[in-house]
Amino acid sequence: MADYGHDLVFGTFLTPQASNPDDVVALAQLTERAGLDLATFQDHPYQAAFLDTWTLMTWVAARTETLRISPNVLSLPLRQPAVLARSAASLDLLSHGRLELGLGAGAFWDPIVAMGGPRRTPGESVVALEEAIDVLRQMWDVTTRRGVRVDGEHYKVIGAKRGPEPAHEIPIHLGAYKPRMLRLTGRKADGWLPSQAYMQPEDYAPANARIDEAAEKAGRDPREIRRMLNVNTSDVEELVELALEHGFSTFILGSDDPASIQRFGEEIAPAVRQAVATERAARGTTTGSIGRGPAVRAQRMSGIDYDAAPVAAVEPGDRAYGKVRSTYMRKGSPGLVLQPENVEEVSKALIYAREQDVPLAVRSGGHGISGRSTNDGGIIIDLGKLNGIAVGDGTAVRLGPGARWGHVAQELGSRGLGMSSGDFGDVGVGGLATAGGVGFMSRKHGLTIDHITGAQVVLADGSIVRADPDLLWAIRGAGGNFGVVTEFELDAYPVDKVVFSTMAFDARDTAQALTRWGYRIEHSPRELTSFLNLVMQQGVPIIQLYSVYAGDDTEAAIEALTPLLDVAPVLDQSAQLVPYPAIVAPQGGIHMGGSPTAIRAGLAEHLDEATSNGLAALMESGESGWLQIRSVGGAVNDVPADATAYAHRTQNFSVNAVGRTMERINEAWDEHVYPHMNGLYLSFDTDPRQERIHDAFPEPTFARLRELKAKYDPDNVFRQNFAITPAHASMT
Repeated sequence: MADYGHDLVFGTFLTPQASNPDDVVALAQLTERAGLDLATFQDHPYQAAFLDTWTLMTWVAARTETLRISPNVLSLPLRQPAVLARSAASLDLLSHGRLELGLGAGAFWDPIVAMGGPRRTPGESVVALEEAIDVLRQMWDVTTRRGVRVDGEHYKVIGAKRGPEPAHEIPIHLGAYKPRMLRLTGRKADGWLPSQAYMQPEDYAPANARIDEAAEKAGRDPREIRRMLNVNTSDVEELVELALEHGFSTFILGSDDPASIQRFGEEIAPAVRQAVATERAARGTTTGSIGRGPAVRAQRMSGIDYDAAPVAAVEPGDRAYGKVRSTYMRKGSPGLVLQPENVEEVSKALIYAREQDVPLAVRSGGHGISGRSTNDGGIIIDLGKLNGIAVGDGTAVRLGPGARWGHVAQELGSRGLGMSSGDFGDVGVGGLATAGGVGFMSRKHGLTIDHITGAQVVLADGSIVRADPDLLWAIRGAGGNFGVVTEFELDAYPVDKVVFSTMAFDARDTAQALTRWGYRIEHSPRELTSFLNLVMQQGVPIIQLYSVYAGDDTEAAIEALTPLLDVAPVLDQSAQLVPYPAIVAPQGGIHMGGSPTAIRAGLAEHLDEATSNGLAALMESGESGWLQIRSVGGAVNDVPADATAYAHRTQNFSVNAVGRTMERINEAWDEHVYPHMNGLYLSFDTDPRQERIHDAFPEPTFARLRELKAKYDPDNVFRQNFAITPAHASMT
């Protein structure tokens, strides 16, 4: 007796007759209307009387809304796997995650050869299928920059670029009967898909046993493999027996008869579900989440009670781990990534994380330049699923911390609104909106935090609160130290089109170029905000300048931008009138780390001669190959220093530089640049020295933060990002 506890799925197995192509589409639509889950289609590319299965599935996906679709099964010898991987990912994206992939090793070899395919022995066909699965999985895995490498006997894919990533993890089901195919199913497939017509009842148990044995040898839980069956029966008792005694949980009716399909969905499927649920309850059968197999469990790290995790989680060994382990710049190796879906689950996740003997990090969008939203061996509370964007009446906006600013800009832009929020669309709301938020319209409209009017916060003890005035003051600039913000309330402002300008300069006279640019920006209209990147190209310093004029008055924009052209010899320039969302468009990228995470940051009142000489000396030292200066001032400095925890309201420039190692960039920065800085934008600095906290939070702001820390987080749970020690606690 075998019951793997899977939820029950019901579908149809349709014939793609080319003589009446609309008929099979209508049967698929009927499958959906009848309440069935899945429509599958035969695949015989050599059969002239049939529609091409892939084309048909694409058409059906466009004509349905919830129906999952799958070939049953795809003739692999006539489907090159690298191309198939891209086709499958594309269809999955277009159908919003509705594709499943049934694969066969091949049959009917004469017509396959006639179509230009290979002739393979049974053994060769199994080897080829395994290689194809490796190609598919590597092509879909975009969590590494390395090219696909499968150097097989039948398929050699060496260096192909990965992607696109499917909308979900496309399950691979194998049509298998013989021992070698069954063992391959256990090792690498997500489902076993035989046909009832080709098996006898006494065949099921030995086949399941082979799959289970192979799964266990591969370090998998046998329950990871769904048992599916193309059936030619609608008898409820027989289907119940197949589920409870033989482990099948997906039943696919092989019929093109509309009445049979409708009855299967409206009568048979509900009756089978009810009978199986009743018997499972009586037997105490474990259902639902399968858990991890031995291979995954073997990668678990010490200090974490994995089985007690209260919300959905990703751990080392899971397929999704590569997508959630790292930030934009830092490669992390966390022991567990918790993924709550609402504020209550955030509270549960935080309480659980406090009970574990490992570091804790909180992450919103994952961009985090400082790299502090990941760790090694610890727990991450990933807020990516709290990504709501709600625009109310007027200018009121509610944002989830896991939303990314590119999507926020798109939504606000559709309402004629905007919010200055960094310079990259994949930045998460939570990290930026608790640190400051220096964006392309800051000189006109101020920092992002200057527009936050309210927040919902999970405190260190797990309590869920609406921020009172003290807490709201603290999270606007030091939010990572006081709780997990699960919703921001902001007041946006009208924004239509803006002028976006790019310029490039030969910056061999680096100090002079920086001084000239700084002076012109400080004396420019507030509508103009400018970001300067100084990079080394073949040993020559080059300035890349990105500027936004926050308005659609092109004549005024030209007047504001023109003085920048004599900063240094011009190499390139352009300007265009664009909607603001186009500047911070969402990228949809996966953060994979790997870049340097040795970064120093500071704030400067002016780019005077001494400051510019220091920055030039830093670049000449060779310890930094990339320097960025963002203009602030203007509306940023209209806000009183004591209005928010971000107290830096006199500086006009935010500076940061990337180095090769923390030790070396510290030495060069401290010698050449630090004496000219007055403050720190904490999200850009990775210097671990505790004294940096005083650069980020000058007095009396720091003293007030320590008093509030003692009130809201007395145990200093939130200490991963420039830890503020509670008042009366030791500073060492």
